Amino acid sequence: MDTTRRHAWFRGTVQGVGFRFTTRRLADRRRVGGFVRNLPDGRVEVVVEGPEAEVKGFLSDVREAMASYIREADIRAEPPTGHFDGFAVAF
Repeated sequence: MDTTRRHAWFRGTVQGVGFRFTTRRLADRRRVGGFVRNLPDGRVEVVVEGPEAEVKGFLSDVREAMASYIREADIRAEPPTGHFDGFAVAF
């Protein structure tokens, strides 16, 4: 399996609008692992790993579902670690 990893930071009105729980729900529909969490500076951080098509689809799902809240997204490719058993909301 061709596993990939993306590390994303979303900026805008992304806290207090259900972003983390929507992201987790979307992840549950795909074969991905990772986490989503709020950052103290007002951004939301997402780390996701899985098959390339699943990761790309998941990030597309997040951007579509939360489009009215996202002002800016910084998404970077990183080497996969394989450390995730599922997708969680981190605190």
